[in-house]
Amino acid sequence: MAGTPSGARRVALVTLGCARNEVDSEELAGRLATSGWELVADPAEADVAVVNTCGFVEQAKKDSIDAVLEAADLKGSGRTRAVVAVGCLAERYGTTLAAELPEADAVLGFDSYASLSDHLRAVLDGHPPASHTPTDRRTLLPLTPVDRAAPASALALPGHAAQAAASGAPASGPVLRTRLADAPWAPLKIASGCDRRCAFCAIPMFRGSFVSRRPADVLAEARWLADQGVRELLLVSENSTSYGKDLGDLRLLEALLPELAAVDGIDRVRVSYLQPAEVRPSLVEVMTSTPGVVPYFDLSFQHAAPELLRRMRRFGGTDAFLSLLADIRARVPGAGVRSNVIVGFPGESEADVAELEAFLVDARLDVVGVFGYSDEDGTEAAGLAGALPPEEVAARAARVGDLVEELTAQRAAERVGERVRLLVEEVDAGTGEVVGRAEHQGPEVDGATVVAVEGEVPVGSLLDAVVTDSEGIDLVASVAGAVPGSGAARRGVSW
Repeated sequence: MAGTPSGARRVALVTLGCARNEVDSEELAGRLATSGWELVADPAEADVAVVNTCGFVEQAKKDSIDAVLEAADLKGSGRTRAVVAVGCLAERYGTTLAAELPEADAVLGFDSYASLSDHLRAVLDGHPPASHTPTDRRTLLPLTPVDRAAPASALALPGHAAQAAASGAPASGPVLRTRLADAPWAPLKIASGCDRRCAFCAIPMFRGSFVSRRPADVLAEARWLADQGVRELLLVSENSTSYGKDLGDLRLLEALLPELAAVDGIDRVRVSYLQPAEVRPSLVEVMTSTPGVVPYFDLSFQHAAPELLRRMRRFGGTDAFLSLLADIRARVPGAGVRSNVIVGFPGESEADVAELEAFLVDARLDVVGVFGYSDEDGTEAAGLAGALPPEEVAARAARVGDLVEELTAQRAAERVGERVRLLVEEVDAGTGEVVGRAEHQGPEVDGATVVAVEGEVPVGSLLDAVVTDSEGIDLVASVAGAVPGSGAARRGVSW
């Protein structure tokens, strides 16, 4: 075709949002690579830029739209000829987004992922597909979780790469996924969707009802990731504590974790997105006692005032949450705990804010994300009485955010003197500094640990260190020894 560079057509994937989206992008990369596309990192070097958008909160939506516009600015000035929006924002708004964002040459939903190569070629050939028409994806599966197995096998489930390969999609390996990063850790999706009906959250509408991946698929992808040099698995989903309920075994995660930790080459397994009301004592036991599973608890508290939580369509409160934390720390005193909280929810009183603040003081969390409430289209909370003025929401978010900054810095300072085991992620040959993460530090969002070392320390290796100082939530440490071997050979080493 005139104007088309010779050789394979090039595509760049730009990913916004959470680690779940990163998995989805790598599945899309796998699909495109097996269909003859050349993957490039820079949109300016691609024929088409695919922007995997986030549709969670207002700032994420804005960032996604800005990314589409930035990619669109490349058209006409270099190789880039088209920009295609996919992901949560595209799934959620579809035709509306396309109408308001004409800079995108196509807006495609999850159901288009299996045929993405064909769609991109059509866009480049001047025949873009129709924009996605949104639907409530919760209606696509039976209400009862155990009745979902057969229907789910025919449903588009982004990030369920092994399932996609098993269903007949072309694949060059055991999973339909191509890594877009070279970090020694990688997200691994264990489920999609959510059955909870939190009043503030729209995710179930565009991600659908909860569907677990089969353990065999998860393990196959874990082994594949280990073969790619991954040393830490970050298990992701919309609600990891529900894993297995649609497969008839609510304790399936407890059985899966030891199997994942035993995968040759994997040093650490980390679980994210836990619902506090669903965390079972048996799950806490497995997460705190299984070699290779780090004692790290990503607990979605959202608030602490019980009546306000009920208004949010959630469960628990200060007493229940502190009891859960006490149980975790009785087993592993240094366990890592992170959470997110929402302030300014409709009907939130000053007493509610004070209870949240008191809880945060007592909870001693390592990291807390503080979000000011904003209405989300189609959610119950958007129509609730008692909405607070935006300026009041912002003031409360700033107030709680300041408290959290102080408390998390104090929690990091409490770790001075602790012996930690780091997964090395960066090495600065010039300064001799190593940047890694301790077991209580999740990837990208939970801070890091810096160590000055002498000699060669490879990225992806484990390093024992002693914490000597803290800077905010980050730690400074001195080397205490390298850990030999890898995978199963490293586990069971005691300090």
